[in-house]
Amino acid sequence: MRGLCYDKKVRKQVTWRHGVAFLRHVVPAVVKPIHALWNQMIGFLFISFGAIFGLRTARYMMSHDAMRSVVAGAATAIMAYYGIGSFLRARRISRS
Repeated sequence: MRGLCYDKKVRKQVTWRHGVAFLRHVVPAVVKPIHALWNQMIGFLFISFGAIFGLRTARYMMSHDAMRSVVAGAATAIMAYYGIGSFLRARRISRS
């Protein structure tokens, strides 16, 4: 008698296939903007740190502290590089 319930098995398979097709369609449309937003938030964070290090670099340069100004300048450059890179990556993600 178990082999006579063909319609329940087919219904489960069709439902499963439709669910998978729905997820394949919806998940990329949701993940892509979230990924771009995440990169923009990280970019803002790095640009903010770069601005803070930049202000500190200017203060060290005014006080003629060469070693600290070089280190703070390097930190400023690294943070600005990562911040700009994150914004460019977010733009590339949103355009693809």
